[in-house]
Amino acid sequence: MTGITVFIVEDDPMVLDVNKGFLGKMTGFALVGEAVSGKEALSKIKEIKPDLVLLDMYLPDISGLDLLVELRSERVPCDIIMITAARDAVTIKEVVRLGAVDYIVKPFRFGRFQQALENYQQMVKKIKGLEQLKQEDIDEWLVGIEGEEEELPKGINELTMKQIMLALMSHEGPVTAEQLAKSVGMARVTVRKYLDFLAHKEKARIEMRYGSVGRPTNYYSIK
Repeated sequence: MTGITVFIVEDDPMVLDVNKGFLGKMTGFALVGEAVSGKEALSKIKEIKPDLVLLDMYLPDISGLDLLVELRSERVPCDIIMITAARDAVTIKEVVRLGAVDYIVKPFRFGRFQQALENYQQMVKKIKGLEQLKQEDIDEWLVGIEGEEEELPKGINELTMKQIMLALMSHEGPVTAEQLAKSVGMARVTVRKYLDFLAHKEKARIEMRYGSVGRPTNYYSIK
């Protein structure tokens, strides 16, 4: 079988049909299996060993997160794209830590689905057959190829930017660059630079707060 093999884990029949329909529009992908529960998915994925799993978070028996942990603990050689309504920061951070290559929030349009799979497809093509990777190859593999649509400014690394965004999302309220720097273990000046860039791209919000003396302090939050 040629192309990238895909396995879909989704318990909602309507959503499953949508995902299968979207996948059918893509070139270079082949659906090799589907499951409506976590335990069924684990058994089939271990047997089929697909290249890519489209994984829902909310399943009738175990969560998609538990399934992802199990796949990683058993070192099943597959990549994961989460497709779920779960959008809380704690869950997203945990999924990223476990190595998911993308995270699509329901409801979504075909364009977002297409972007995720094409990004994955290009990553696979780039590293296929290479015995050793250069640093730029590794960076592109880790952060995806989103930068091709809009080149990032000099000094802005997408992997670092995503790390700072996840940290910002984990805070319930606005935080200062210094507070965020402590939580991510980076220099305050570095975090401030990325936060200002995210604010410029309208992905973060800046709120100036005045104390009793001195200059106002910037507080940042996800927009």
